[in-house]
Amino acid sequence: MSDTKAQNDTAAVDDFIAEADTGARNPNGAFPRGVLWFVPLAWSLFQLWIASPIPYEIGFGVVNNAQARSIHLAFAVFLAFTAFPTLKTSPRTYIPIQDWVVALVGAFCAGYLFLFWDGLADRSGAPSSLDIIAAVVGIALLMEAARRSLGFPLMAVAAVFLGYVFFGSYAWLPDVIQWRGASVERAMSHMWLTTEGVFGVALGVSSGFVFLFVLFGALLNQAGAGNYFLSLAFATLGHLRGGPAKAAVIASAATGLISGSSIANVVTTGTFTIPLMKKVGFSPAKAGAIEVSSSINGVLTPPVMGAVAFLMTEYVGVSYVEVVKTAIVPAAISYVALVYIVHLEALKMGMTGTSRMNPIIFLLRAVLAICIGIIAAGGTLYVAGLLVGMAETVLGGASTLVLSGMFLVAYVFAVRFAAHGPDLELSVDSMQALPPTREIFKSGIHYLLPIFLLMYLLMVERKSPGFSAFYSATFMLLILLTQDALKAHFRGEGQFAPLLKEGLSQVGEGLIIGARNMIGLACAMAVAGIIVGSVTLTGVGQVMAEFVEFLSGGNLMLMLVFVALISIILGMGLPTTANYIVVSSLMAGVVVELGAQSGLIVPLIAVHMFVFYFGIMADVTPPVGLASFAAAAISGGDPLRTGFQAFFYSIRTALLPFLFIFNTDLLLIDVGPVQAIAVFIVALVAMLVFAAGTMGWFVTRSRLWESAVLVLVALTLFRPGFWLDQVQAPYENVPASEIFALAEAAPPDGELRVGLEGMTLDGDFVSSTYLLPLGDPGADGTARLEQAAGLTLVERDGQVVVDLISFGGKAEDMGIDFDWTVTRLEVEADRLPKELFYIPALLLLALVALVQRRRVSPDPQEELA
Repeated sequence: MSDTKAQNDTAAVDDFIAEADTGARNPNGAFPRGVLWFVPLAWSLFQLWIASPIPYEIGFGVVNNAQARSIHLAFAVFLAFTAFPTLKTSPRTYIPIQDWVVALVGAFCAGYLFLFWDGLADRSGAPSSLDIIAAVVGIALLMEAARRSLGFPLMAVAAVFLGYVFFGSYAWLPDVIQWRGASVERAMSHMWLTTEGVFGVALGVSSGFVFLFVLFGALLNQAGAGNYFLSLAFATLGHLRGGPAKAAVIASAATGLISGSSIANVVTTGTFTIPLMKKVGFSPAKAGAIEVSSSINGVLTPPVMGAVAFLMTEYVGVSYVEVVKTAIVPAAISYVALVYIVHLEALKMGMTGTSRMNPIIFLLRAVLAICIGIIAAGGTLYVAGLLVGMAETVLGGASTLVLSGMFLVAYVFAVRFAAHGPDLELSVDSMQALPPTREIFKSGIHYLLPIFLLMYLLMVERKSPGFSAFYSATFMLLILLTQDALKAHFRGEGQFAPLLKEGLSQVGEGLIIGARNMIGLACAMAVAGIIVGSVTLTGVGQVMAEFVEFLSGGNLMLMLVFVALISIILGMGLPTTANYIVVSSLMAGVVVELGAQSGLIVPLIAVHMFVFYFGIMADVTPPVGLASFAAAAISGGDPLRTGFQAFFYSIRTALLPFLFIFNTDLLLIDVGPVQAIAVFIVALVAMLVFAAGTMGWFVTRSRLWESAVLVLVALTLFRPGFWLDQVQAPYENVPASEIFALAEAAPPDGELRVGLEGMTLDGDFVSSTYLLPLGDPGADGTARLEQAAGLTLVERDGQVVVDLISFGGKAEDMGIDFDWTVTRLEVEADRLPKELFYIPALLLLALVALVQRRRVSPDPQEELA
C-alpha cells in the first residue's frame, strides 16, 4: 500500500514539474513523440554548434548574434506549442492539429530575422507589409507561448505595456503618463525587426550563455551528480538534530551549482528530503517550506544564478567574475543561516539526533569548513593557473593538446577510483542507511572535474561564460558517454560496448532534457524584451521612476522599500529572470541617482543585486509561488501555508539587500582578501544572531525584549557605520576650488566625491553627488580628471564649472552635462573606526546569552546538534 502511495506521489510530482518546466504533453503516436524527441535534441546541438569554434574553422554554419537569437526563439516557440497543452483540460496524449499549425507559424515568425536577414537589412527603417504581418503574428504567438509555458501573469504584464505603446495618447490616461502613441509599423519594427525589443539583450543572453549553462546542469544531473550531492549531504548531516532538514539545505545549495531553476531544485532534492523531514517530526508545511527556502537560495548560488548573473554582465557592464564575487558572501551566509534556522526549529520542536556535538562547536566547524573549502578551491584554481602557465611556456602551441590529454587521464583515474565502491542507490529508505561520507565522496569524485573546469575557465582564464560553458558541457557529454562503460571495465564486468551504447542514449536524453528546461526561460526572456522595448520606445520608465521617487519623498530607504514591493508584487506572477529584467530596467538607475542626491554612492551592481534578491521571491510568494506548490505536492501539505512559512524562513534573504546597499563590503566591492574573510565572519555571526532573533530562540526560548536586542545586535554587526555616522560625519566639505589640487595629490586609481548641479538638455534641474575616477597619477589634476572621467573643469567667475564632456566618457554615462557647477567637494573625515561598535553589540549578545543560560536547567544528556 505504501509503495503504491509513493508511486502516486512521485507521479504527481513528475506531472507538476512537467507542467511547470518541461511541458506536460506525452503523446502516444510515434510521429509526435519523435518530434518532441528530435526538436529539443536539434536545439541543443544547434546551441553547441554556434558556441563551438568549428563553424569559424570550416567557414560553414556561421550565424551572427541576431540570427542566433532568431533561431533560438523559433525552437522555443515551436516547443511551447507542441509540448505544453493549451489549457489544463486540453489533451496530453496527442497534439491537436491547430497546435501543429500555430507551432509552425510561430516558429516561422520567430525565425523571420534569420530567414530574411539580407532583405531586412536592405530595407532597414522601411518594413514591408510581410515584415509587419510577421511581427504582429509573431508577438501574439510569442505571448501565447509564454502563457502556456509560464502562466498568464507574464503575458498580462507584457500586454499592458504593449497596450500603452498603442493607446498611450488617450485622454482618459493621466496627463503625467500620456505620450503621443506609436503606429503599428513603428512599434512592430522596434519590437520585432530590430534588437531593441524581443531580440534584445535578454534573448541574446539566453541564446549565448544561459542555454549552455542550463544544458551543463542537465547533463551533470543526468550523469548522477544530483544524487551524489544529496547523498553527501545526508551522510554528513543526517545524524544531527533535524538532520534531514539540514541535509536538504546543503543538498539544495549543491544542486544550485548546477541548476538555475528553483522548481527543479525542489523536485530533485525534495522527493527524498521532504518525506524524511516529515518522518523525524516536521509538519508537511514546515518540511515543504524548508525545501522551498533552500531551493530558491540555490538560485543565488554561482555559477548559474538563474540566468541573472549573465544578464548583469550585460546590463551593468562588469565581468562575470565580478558578478560572482559580489554574490558569493550573501549566498554563503544566507545558506548557513538557513541551516541554523532549521536547527532552532528542531530545538523548538524537541527533536533529537544521534550526535552529541555542541551547537557552538558545530557552527564553528561549519564556518571553518566553508572557509577551508573556499580557500582550497581558490588555491587549487590558482595552482592550476600557474601549472598551465608553465606548460604554455615550455610546450608552446602544443600545450593545449597536452593539457587536454592530461585532464582526460585525470578523469579516467577518477572513474577508476570511483569504481572501487558500489554505485549509489538513491531512495528514501537508502537515505537512512548510507555508507560513510568518505565512501560516498569517492563514488562520484569525477563529477567534480567538470565543475572545476568551468570555474577554472571562468575565474582563472577569464574566458567568456559561453566559451566556458561550451567546453564544460562538452566534457559532460564525454562523461555521460563513458562513465558506466569505464566503471564496468575497471570492475572486470565486461559489457563495455553495450554500456557505451547506453551512454550514447544517456547523452541524447541529457541534451533533450536540457533543451526542454529552456522552453519557458527562453519565452520569458523574449517577452521581457517586449516590456523593455515598450519602456525604451515610450519613455514610460522615466515617468514611473519619477512617480516612485515622488511617493518616497526623496527618501532612499522608502525608495528601496517601494522597489522591493514592486519586485514582490510582480514576482507573484513573473519568473525570477523576467522580474529582474523589468524592475532593474525601470528602477536601478533611479535608486543610484536618488542615493547620490542623498550623498550615498550606490554601485549599480549593488542595486541590480537588490532587485535580484527580491525577484527570487517569485517562486515563494503566495498565491502563485510555484516552488511552494511543487513542495506541497510532495509533502501533502497546504500550498499557501507552505508558501507563507517559506516566506517567513526567507526573511533573512529579504534583509540582506537592504544591508548591502548601505554596506557594500558585503558584496566585496573594493575589499582585499584579508578584509573579505573578516567581512564574511562578521556578516555570518550577524546573520545567525538575526535568525535567532526572528525565530524567538537563542540558548532557549526568547522573551520579546531578548528577540529585539538580538535583532539590534545583528543590525549593528551588519552596519556599524550607522552608529558612527550619528556621532561623526563621514565626510568633510572643502572648497570647490581645491578640486584640482586634490585630484593631483590623489593616489593611483583614486576617486573624488564631487557635488554637481545644473540643467540638463531636457530642461531638468539636477543636484547630485558623483564619484569621479582619476587617471595617471603622474599628471596634474585637470589631466587626471580628463583621462578617467572624461570631464574638463575650469574656474569661471569664482566657480568651478564643467567646460567639456568627452563623448562616451564616464561623465557622460553618469549624466553630467555642460556648464554644471561644482557645489561641494567631499573628503573622508578622520574619525574613529566603525568596528568599535562591535564591542557594545557583542556585550549585549553575551548578556542575552547569560540571561537565557540561567533559565536553562543543566542536562548532561542534552543533544545540542
